[in-house]
Amino acid sequence: MSQPPELLRRLLRAKDRMDGAPDQDWPVARLAEVSAVSEAHFAREFKKAFGLPPHRYLLTRRIERAAALLRDTDLPVIEVALQTGWNSIGTFGRIFKDITGASPGDVRTVERAAPPVREHVPECVARAAARPDLNTAVSEKRRTKPAGTVDFPTN
Repeated sequence: MSQPPELLRRLLRAKDRMDGAPDQDWPVARLAEVSAVSEAHFAREFKKAFGLPPHRYLLTRRIERAAALLRDTDLPVIEVALQTGWNSIGTFGRIFKDITGASPGDVRTVERAAPPVREHVPECVARAAARPDLNTAVSEKRRTKPAGTVDFPTN
């Protein structure tokens, strides 16, 4: 069963607010207020409508914006972190690496060394292709071992 159009408009209102200001804090209570629904209903229906819980959606947008700033500007990594809503450079670096697989500095180096293919690709397509995959929680990604790693005995 699909969601009613009025509810989708309300959810889109909250999604648009997150897109417009991803650097701000967006707790579920605030988003539910924007959508004029209860917190539990908002969280459940947002995931049903967009495929991700609100927090993961916001993380996706923040990481996407940070990668663009690293690629397109000379801002220091700490400034990129602050402009994308992070209060701690350590947390930003750890989560950025967990999601993208590389540190912010490495992403900057690789992106700048790559040929400028983006001139011939529409911006919406380039963003969709570079969007981080957050179908699993960041903490779950951290627990999965990369191929070729070895567990050391704990005893």
